[in-house]
Amino acid sequence: MAADTFLLELGVEELPPSAIDTLSDALADGIRQGLDEANVEHGRVVAYASPRRLAVQVAQLADKQPDREVERRGPSLAAAFKDGEPTKAAEGFARSCGVGVDELIHLETDKGTWLGYREQQSGAATTSLLPDIVERSIAALPVPKNMRWGASRVEFTRPAHWLVMLYGTQVVDAAALGLASGRTTRGHRFHAPAAIELQHADDYLASLENAWVLADRDKRRERIREQVLAEAEVNEATAVIDEELLVEVSGLVEWPVALTGSFDERFLEVPAECLVSSMKANQKYFHLLDDDGALRPQFITIANIESERPELVIDGNEKVIRPRLADAAFFYDTDRRRPLGERIKELSSVVFQQQLGTLADKAHRSGAIAAFIANRIGGDVNQAQRASELAKCDLVTEMVQEFPELQGTMGRYYAQHDGESQEVARALEEQYLPRFAGDEVPATTTGLALALADRLDTLTGIFGIGQRPSGTKDPFALRRASIGVLNILIKAELDLDLRELLELAASQHQNLPKAEGLVDEVQAYMLDRFRAWARDEGIGAEVYLAVRSRPVTKPLDFARRLQAVNAFSEREEAAALAAANKRVANILAKQGHGEAREVDAGLLQESAEKALSEAVTACRQQVTPLFADARYSDALDVLAGLRQPVDDFFDQVMVMADDDAVKRNRLALLASLQGLFLEVADIAELS
Repeated sequence: MAADTFLLELGVEELPPSAIDTLSDALADGIRQGLDEANVEHGRVVAYASPRRLAVQVAQLADKQPDREVERRGPSLAAAFKDGEPTKAAEGFARSCGVGVDELIHLETDKGTWLGYREQQSGAATTSLLPDIVERSIAALPVPKNMRWGASRVEFTRPAHWLVMLYGTQVVDAAALGLASGRTTRGHRFHAPAAIELQHADDYLASLENAWVLADRDKRRERIREQVLAEAEVNEATAVIDEELLVEVSGLVEWPVALTGSFDERFLEVPAECLVSSMKANQKYFHLLDDDGALRPQFITIANIESERPELVIDGNEKVIRPRLADAAFFYDTDRRRPLGERIKELSSVVFQQQLGTLADKAHRSGAIAAFIANRIGGDVNQAQRASELAKCDLVTEMVQEFPELQGTMGRYYAQHDGESQEVARALEEQYLPRFAGDEVPATTTGLALALADRLDTLTGIFGIGQRPSGTKDPFALRRASIGVLNILIKAELDLDLRELLELAASQHQNLPKAEGLVDEVQAYMLDRFRAWARDEGIGAEVYLAVRSRPVTKPLDFARRLQAVNAFSEREEAAALAAANKRVANILAKQGHGEAREVDAGLLQESAEKALSEAVTACRQQVTPLFADARYSDALDVLAGLRQPVDDFFDQVMVMADDDAVKRNRLALLASLQGLFLEVADIAELS
């Protein structure tokens, strides 16, 4: 069976940069899936893309499906012959197979013997399968928004202009999006506008690069990174390369050329974050920092053309960025004319959620929660309440309405300008921390209180109106809010009870339609998020389940138990003790031994049960103060010493003794043993 390279390229008008990677990967996945379903052997499937093309290259694609043996089953033997002669059923089956009755075979099954026929079926040529595979793959693309062009009824996210389908040197005859396939592609719109005839599917990348197109997404992305870093080095500056911006810029160019421009130093009077947001959002520029980490009045732009007069390109970009930065400066100056405090009344006209009221209502609720938390963690209650009042005021400023990503940051700047305390000003920015996995948590007590209060108010409110997140929808980002609360409590080492906080937060809401059982529901939802937290920490699901089975409502305590049980699970004794605890749990459950009983030393008969009782007693004396100090790892280290007496007990002692008093005493001993481990977790889940 021969094999060759297959190439598919769909040429289009400039694609939305944010959609290029998604569309490109989906097209490759569709081709791969189609080939696999058709049972066509192939090698690596690679996705390529640029603003004007989506492409897939399949290496070592077999030229046909493998031959296969096809088995058909006809009528039962009893129905196929009568008095030794073939019936019409047998003759009809033979005709459908194109053979005589004497060429049929007998198929033995559990339900009897049947007439059958086997034949070798040749695999279909791959080139005959590809048109349908490609058509289905294109039709299944997750197009963000379709459009039509010209008089055609064809729809796609952008007008399609050419279709390349090559198997080796052969054009695969097909049609898609109203286009007939061929071997003609296009190079760079300006540098190489002429048609390019591809002689072989393997020529794709090299031919396009010769035509000023880098079709390899990763290569183009890294070319941009290298050029930006090189430009920064020439300017004795440090380039800040935001990965999301890098991906977006890569989706805007086919032949990247980095150029450095500058802007008036007077704009540096505006907070750097404002200038950076304007440069990134509006112009897709990379910004530069000096040796002290301060913003330089320069930027790096990525052109899609290698100009003979790059200074003209730079001049054009400088002219464009100037009014953008002037707008930012105007917003900053305008916003500072009114103190944040004067904007509090404006929050009464901004709806947070229809059933939960306005941002002013939310600020009031959050203030009560933040004050409570601040008091518990040694913060300033008055500052926590003040920060809650001002927390959302920057949302109604000109700057944040233009650049929403600056919420909190502008609150800090404006609060500092208004003479608010540094604690309050910092809290306005810290309320959004952590923003993502691995991000830092607030550093101030006021920031901690505000960040927790805001999330707890949202969680109880949204759950309280029956809008619990589904598997695919989470419009209020409650998963992220939950994980944010957990991370704050753990990383800041705040020994707060989640249930107490939720009860307080729920009590701030009025007339919630789902108020009954609300705290239980939200608490369970949030503690379930520990599964993801544990996974990020490299902790297995069985460890999470062992801790989750216990009634632990302090996230900091929960995390300490997770770490302790995870370390214990790696000990040699863990497997045996986990299995023993599972056995104990099963025995106690079957015997209905739920109530706590004291072990009667006078009823201990066997040496092994006496030894276990003594070991349990000794361990309890050692671990009790460790449990009180939440030193779970140290406690489990002590309990690991119970392995031998536990093994000896189960090897030598019959729990279900004939004497009922002895039996119940042994059950009490096992319950006592189990209770020691349950002080940390149900380690039976580790088995």
